[in-house]
Amino acid sequence: MAKTGAKIGAFTFVLHSHLPYCRLAGRWPHGEEWLHEAISETYIPLLDSLCDLAEAGVPAKLTIGLTPVLTEQLADASVLEHAVMYLETKIAAAEADIPRFEAAGDPQMARLARFYAERFGQVLHSLRDRYGGSIVGAFKKLQDAGYLEIITCGATHGYLPLLSRDSSIYAQIRAGRESYRQHYGREPRAIWLPECAYRPAYRADDGRVRPAIEEFLSAQNIGCFFAETHAVEGGRPVGKAAGETDIGPYGAIKRRYIVPLAEATPQKGTTYQAYYVAGSAQGLTNPPVAVIARNNRTGMQVWSGEWGYPGDADYREFHKKDHISGMQYWRVTGPRIDLGAKDAYHPDWAAGKVRSHAEHYARLVEELAQRYHAETGQYGLIASNYDTELFGHWWFEGVEWIKQVLACLARSETVALTTASEHLAAHPPQEAMAVPESSWGAGGGHWTWDNPETHWMWQPIHAAEARMEALAARYPDASGDAREALNQAAREALLLQSSDWPFLVTTGQAAQYATQRFNSHVERFEKLAALLEAGDLAAGKALAAELWELDKVFPTIDYRWFAAR
Repeated sequence: MAKTGAKIGAFTFVLHSHLPYCRLAGRWPHGEEWLHEAISETYIPLLDSLCDLAEAGVPAKLTIGLTPVLTEQLADASVLEHAVMYLETKIAAAEADIPRFEAAGDPQMARLARFYAERFGQVLHSLRDRYGGSIVGAFKKLQDAGYLEIITCGATHGYLPLLSRDSSIYAQIRAGRESYRQHYGREPRAIWLPECAYRPAYRADDGRVRPAIEEFLSAQNIGCFFAETHAVEGGRPVGKAAGETDIGPYGAIKRRYIVPLAEATPQKGTTYQAYYVAGSAQGLTNPPVAVIARNNRTGMQVWSGEWGYPGDADYREFHKKDHISGMQYWRVTGPRIDLGAKDAYHPDWAAGKVRSHAEHYARLVEELAQRYHAETGQYGLIASNYDTELFGHWWFEGVEWIKQVLACLARSETVALTTASEHLAAHPPQEAMAVPESSWGAGGGHWTWDNPETHWMWQPIHAAEARMEALAARYPDASGDAREALNQAAREALLLQSSDWPFLVTTGQAAQYATQRFNSHVERFEKLAALLEAGDLAAGKALAAELWELDKVFPTIDYRWFAAR
């Protein structure tokens, strides 16, 4: 590690934790097991790593988003009960593999089966004993102790730029904020915009001015959001957003923007600095909102299919599973190696690679910060943004890698570990810029969520938005049966807006499941709306009570958040 004295820059991991709403949605291949896998492979191991560092006196810091809909599920008693059952099943499956491999004369596979049985046993012990059965509570304690900043998101990960009503954008952010306050005991200071999807102010075809996204954030005292690299640097999308399509930069989005993008100052920014966002008709919001963009170089060190760490030959192979237990007993082995030719996994080999890759990454961060400081004389921030579930689930060794990177950088004499809001408080933005309409999706625009395969979804979304707004106007201050039905309608409206449904259809990962979930939420909303429009409040309450048991989420919701704005 470099030893040059004064700190000349800062670093933060920005981890985005999110899964579709899948409480009580069945099991494999799609459903609640998504949560159980993430709990056992990512969230509990990450908590263990951060708590280990804290107990060892390592001043580690990072920024992590836990989306409201994920937080609600992780706090749900039935989800946690089922997660315990899942872990017990995994332990039993690994233990059953031991005699099978011993009988086959394969000691390495038997050792791996013991490794998994012990690993899942440790996760179960942490969940029950170390964290008292509360994953959300464990994250809250780390935030309260100053080791991380938890940021919020849209309530159900709704794709904000494509929502047709300002009331829906407000409701997504407000419901997310209220859920955050309920679970973490404070106000959120920063937000991960769903899919990093941002939209400036523009004039709609009907003459209405649609406010920029930061106006909704400022109104709720959220002072920072995160953007893809190209949104701040300019030019064509890079990294994952580059995609493999011919959509062109920013998906050929055409709107009548209030602040023309040509007037952006600076014309091209840098991911090493935060900027105040000047994208509304009134200029800067009050209080102002900052944008921090993803550092592409550090990101590609993990994401690159050619030279990213997770593709190393000694790391565990994700795609090959034992035909009986489902355990993953093999290593990557090498590029373009057929699954049938994979070698056995060796945890000790992988551990050596984790150490070397963590040290390499820490040196890279220092070198990038030093280079930026040498070129500009400025204190720079490196924000390295990832999906949390990449670590531990897709990249088995990834959580341990994060732990070791944090330990390395905590010893750095040139780079400080920080959180997003801590950095902004110490180093407020010095410039404003107009951020273009953008996302992390293919082409840098909205195509991933609105394309020929998914365009049909947006008509019922927009119809539900208008209907929810009309119900809020019809019942401006409801109580009793009406209020219960209206609040449940609001929950269903938020759930059907989730960006997960069109995303899963586009990618083909779970298109049938996503379509079924989307249609079920549309149907539930329409039934509630019809009863409320007919004034049948008793039936509305009865249906709301039934649906609450299925969608036990956002208990403090207020349907009036959907009032016209």
